[in-house]
Amino acid sequence: MSPQNLTQTVGKAINELSDISSLKGLFHEHHDGDPLPSMPVLAEIVDLCRAIIFPGYYGKSTISEATLKFHTGVNVERLFELLTQQIMAGLCFCREQGCNGCTMTEAQGLAARFVEQLPHLRSVLATDVEAAYNGDPAAESYGEIISCYPIIKAITNYRIAHQLLELGVPLIPRILAEMAHSETGIDIHPAATIGHHFTIDHGTGVVIGATCIIGNHVKLYQGVTLGAKSFPLDDNGNPIKGIPRHPILEDDVIVYSNATILGRITLGRGTVVGGNLWVTESTEPGAHLVQARRTTM
Repeated sequence: MSPQNLTQTVGKAINELSDISSLKGLFHEHHDGDPLPSMPVLAEIVDLCRAIIFPGYYGKSTISEATLKFHTGVNVERLFELLTQQIMAGLCFCREQGCNGCTMTEAQGLAARFVEQLPHLRSVLATDVEAAYNGDPAAESYGEIISCYPIIKAITNYRIAHQLLELGVPLIPRILAEMAHSETGIDIHPAATIGHHFTIDHGTGVVIGATCIIGNHVKLYQGVTLGAKSFPLDDNGNPIKGIPRHPILEDDVIVYSNATILGRITLGRGTVVGGNLWVTESTEPGAHLVQARRTTM
């Protein structure tokens, strides 16, 4: 290809890529001072939250009881500063949805309310660590669980994201959830409701949908899907969103590997679902679902 043809070819591509008519829903026009939330900064926020909740396991490895308050103070102040900036970016992003404007004061207030919830988040995550330890005979210590197990990374991101979502922060909760998905292979929507003492053994391939409600002391294994059936369409053929469409798991439910639970059904308290099952109907408390055994003649 001649230099002239190269220039024409590249120029044509640039013109086509810059055509606004081809960018419906794909173009976010930045306003001065209103960037999108930053993935690297959000990653630092997650690291700070992990260091605050699990000191010594994340963040400074030289932390001691004598320096705990100092390190916690430094981390919380840094977290508040970064989170305020990112919440502001998330709030500004909603201008596309008709937002009437956002203020730094609002962002600071939301960041402060999140920081206020960190002690509660730690107490709930402590139950998740306990559940993972008690549920795995191969685990030798809580420290091993916190340092190594993907469920702790995933559930920490989920509980951070869920708290931000409850506070009304847009966009950022979903980004945090997808960061954990990329890191662990566990996909938990931040809008799902999950009780205490929750664990996932191994974890890879687990999917938990947005309207799931999960009780206390629930255990899942790898490959479990808590999903939705094909949801209904409106008169114009568009999906009807915002309706409950994922399962409810009551307390003490166990779902073994590669089981698929679909639709707005309820697995009663203490239900056990065997591996590789497809479940689309509710169960009574204490039910045990297993594959039928094949008999031979």
